[in-house]
Amino acid sequence: MDITAWLKRQMVSAEAYDSEQLLTSFLDEMTKGLNGEASSLAMIPAYVATEAAVPAGRSVAVIDAGGTNLRTCIARFDETGRIELSGFSKQPMPGRDKKASAAEFYTVLADALEPVKDEFDCIGFCFSYPATILPNLDGRLLRWTKEIKIPDLIGKQIGAGLIQTLEARGMIGKRVAMLNDTVATLLAGMAKGQGFRASSYIGLILGTGTNTAYVERNENIGKLKGQLPPGSQVINVEAGGFSAFARGPVDLQLDERSENPGGHVFEKTISGVYMGPLTFELLKTLAAENVFSATGKALLLTLENLSTIHIDNLSAKNGRDIGVLGSEAFTDADREIMRTVFAAVVDRAALLTAVNILAGVVKCGSGQDPERPVCVNIDGSTYYKTFQLADKVQAHLKIMLSEHGLHIRCIRVDDAPLVGAAIAGLTAFQ
Repeated sequence: MDITAWLKRQMVSAEAYDSEQLLTSFLDEMTKGLNGEASSLAMIPAYVATEAAVPAGRSVAVIDAGGTNLRTCIARFDETGRIELSGFSKQPMPGRDKKASAAEFYTVLADALEPVKDEFDCIGFCFSYPATILPNLDGRLLRWTKEIKIPDLIGKQIGAGLIQTLEARGMIGKRVAMLNDTVATLLAGMAKGQGFRASSYIGLILGTGTNTAYVERNENIGKLKGQLPPGSQVINVEAGGFSAFARGPVDLQLDERSENPGGHVFEKTISGVYMGPLTFELLKTLAAENVFSATGKALLLTLENLSTIHIDNLSAKNGRDIGVLGSEAFTDADREIMRTVFAAVVDRAALLTAVNILAGVVKCGSGQDPERPVCVNIDGSTYYKTFQLADKVQAHLKIMLSEHGLHIRCIRVDDAPLVGAAIAGLTAFQ
């Protein structure tokens, strides 16, 4: 069997897609979402912008509520744009191991902020859970994810509750700017981007899941016309939901068996948590067609899952653990087929990621001047650690950007959620 041709028929190969058609579909869904029409992209305004310079020397409190830990600190930027952190605190996210009350959640936050209460007036709060960001920069919790159990807070404005708790302790006059982790990733690029005169900003997260944020002109946001002042607006695309593209039969089978069939289908083609299972399903399909050795086929069909890490290590030939893929039941030819299949999964993910980035560049209307590129801050272990993924994304981008006459500069900012939250707290209330 010609494995490469088979992968193309399965719509897994990047060669099965037309990048311009993908871009057109992505842009169309973005426009519909901005206009309040039915779309697979939510296009949520973040109520922060990127026009203001990041002030040096001023302090801001930062809260990063992630899946496992709750981090707080004081942040300030020096004249070179380098962030300085102090008063650092980290504890388990309340409600992860057992049910917690709203009061317990706010007590943890207030306890962490009280020792540094005289060092800040504003708080940048990176909140990595589904929430509607409001024009006053508060966030109303829609639901908890990542196994967090604090039911009292669902439907409530998180920032207002924090301010109330702080005021009860005598910490008067504090203000909170809430944002999600992808918007924080975009803002984290500002300190570096202003150094090379970036014309606009994009934030991309590609890890367990995926999402992007970009900067849109307010007059293009149809559903909010008349409510926003002139200028720009950071938009949380919720890119993982994009569904206006073709998928193959194995994609559809995997989707049907997922916890949310029909939802986040873009994420299911490119994010770290899905690339291993997708590769596994493709390998089992090939095994049923007798492509593998008899012993390899027998072992594959008895396996219940395949780790993304193991197939990635096999592909990279890095000498690290490949788990069951190192079994003598598999021949060298079997393992070469596995590498070919995973390479196709990664290449398609790279193409789709590149289209996602390019859509943000096109939509923000910047990047025509090579001296003023769009700053693209990329965060996420899947992007940086998956074998050849980053290189393939850049290769696809190079071709597509050249065809459109656009210019970007990709950067990486350590602790992007903290840095972005700090910038939000420093600039949102100017």
